[in-house]
Amino acid sequence: MASQQQVSVQRQQELQLQYSNFKNTLQQLAQKIGDVEQEAEEHKLVIETLEPLPSDRKCFRMVNGVLVERTVKDVIPSLKTNSDGLKQVLDELLKQYKAKQIEMDNWKKKNNVQVVQQ
Repeated sequence: MASQQQVSVQRQQELQLQYSNFKNTLQQLAQKIGDVEQEAEEHKLVIETLEPLPSDRKCFRMVNGVLVERTVKDVIPSLKTNSDGLKQVLDELLKQYKAKQIEMDNWKKKNNVQVVQQ
């Protein structure tokens, strides 16, 4: 009887550890999604600010920690390229988050895990 209780306690600890791992992974993905969304929004705001300006107007851009002088017509294409790349990264992160959420839900069903909110 005592050995069965030990097995049960050990099993509970394993399930708790697996659940914590799922939650941590989801939390990390959510953080990355938030960071990428914020950066994409910043790119959008800069593009919206620069587009109505004359193309020969000078502007400054940070490149690898160095502030460089450019013109609006030089900067906008690279900003749009970066913005498109951020959107692709965001889509991929969202797919990963959804897949991990489904994996966690299936794991909970398979192991008959019920989460108790405290």
